[in-house]
Amino acid sequence: MPHQLTTSYIKDSNELFRYYKKLVERALAQCPDDGLFTELDTESNCIAIIVKHMAGNMRSRWKDFLTSDGEKPDRNRDTEFEAPPRTRAELMELWESGWKYLFDAIEPLTDADMSRTVTIRTEPHSVTQAINRQIAHYSYHLGQITFLAKHFAAQSGQWTAVTIPRKKSADFNTRVASGQASQR
Repeated sequence: MPHQLTTSYIKDSNELFRYYKKLVERALAQCPDDGLFTELDTESNCIAIIVKHMAGNMRSRWKDFLTSDGEKPDRNRDTEFEAPPRTRAELMELWESGWKYLFDAIEPLTDADMSRTVTIRTEPHSVTQAINRQIAHYSYHLGQITFLAKHFAAQSGQWTAVTIPRKKSADFNTRVASGQASQR
C-alpha cells in the first residue's frame, strides 16, 4: 500500500495496524509449524502463546471500546500464557478474531470520538492515548513473533525478509523515491 500523507489520526492508525498485521502474517507464513509452538527457553513464550495473549488483549481492549473499560471483567490475562492453541489453524483463528475486534472498533471512529475518554483498568485515557498504547503494545509483541518466526524459518534456510532485506537499503530508497515501492 502506498504511503499517503494524511492529517487523520484515525486513518493513519488503522493503516498502521493493518501494515503491521500484514508484515507479521508474512513472517508467520514462513515459520514451520513446529516453530509456532517452540519456546526458546523456560522464560520465553512461543509464538502461539504470544498470539493467544494478543487475541485476549485485543478482545478486552477493543470490544465496546468507547463504552466499557478496556480490561473486561471476564478476562483472565494469566491464562493467556497457558495452553497455547495446538494447530496453525487454531492459532490463525485466534489471530483473526483479535484483529477483528480491533478493526471493528477503530474503523467507525470519527474525529468527534477523539475528544472522548475511555478507561483501561479504571484509568482514564483519551482515545488517542488508548490507541497509542495499543500500537506500542502490539508492536512489542509483533516484533517478538517476527523474531521467532525468522529464527525458526532461517534454521531451514527458508527465510525471506518481510521488510527491507539486508544490504538492500539503497535499492529500496531508490524504489520509494521513484514511486515503485512504499514505506508502508
